[in-house]
Amino acid sequence: MNAVRNESDVQARAVGAIETLYGRDITDLKLRSLFSLPNEQKREEWDAQTTFMLNNLQYVVDLTIREQDGIITNARLIDVMKPL
Repeated sequence: MNAVRNESDVQARAVGAIETLYGRDITDLKLRSLFSLPNEQKREEWDAQTTFMLNNLQYVVDLTIREQDGIITNARLIDVMKPL
């Protein structure tokens, strides 16, 4: 896999991971927040919180993506809610 070095790389990897986990019927996928781990000076991984819609419900999923090769090391469902 290719290295993930910027926000557009993270976005592309997140779309692929979310589609693999939840299918291709998702809409409105967005990066809600993006942090480098452990810190800005010594980045090893990205923590990307994503939001998307599926079956009229909004999902919030947190992904940890290794910078070196783009492998998803953790995917965690944070919340599922009915939008207002």
